[in-house]
Amino acid sequence: MGTLTLRWPLLALALSTAPLAGCASTPSQQGTPVALPAPEIPARVRASEVIGRWGYAAYHKPEDRARTEANAKGQCKQPFVIGQGASGGVMMYLADSAQLQELRLKGSQSGRDYIGPAGQTPGPQDREIVSFDGRVLVLKFVDPEVDGRYGTGIFVRCAPRA
Repeated sequence: MGTLTLRWPLLALALSTAPLAGCASTPSQQGTPVALPAPEIPARVRASEVIGRWGYAAYHKPEDRARTEANAKGQCKQPFVIGQGASGGVMMYLADSAQLQELRLKGSQSGRDYIGPAGQTPGPQDREIVSFDGRVLVLKFVDPEVDGRYGTGIFVRCAPRA
């Protein structure tokens, strides 16, 4: 009788937690659990805020930022256009790609915001939104190798067409 009374609480505990295991994972076709993706955290910056025409320039050294921002303003004669994506994102280029792609504005648990493909945040193809005041958008590539090649990008909003 003593053995049965010890086993009953353990059996009850095992049975009560078994349904919860399905909440954290889903069985794959082979029957092994697969982790579900974490829900996407919305960014503080909305896609509608960055859609438009921008002058663009980039820098590698922080002391070059002011000069680079002035250069970006001068690029409005041939603006970089950030368009609206079909799924609510923005149309931009990924590093080393000549094809426009819809990217998402994504938040993170660290409180930082990113622009990049859906999925992992921050992902290897993401750009961190370093700062944004409605007029100037500063983006830094997450991948150190890509950041080393392209630098920190400054987008300066171009005046509306007259």
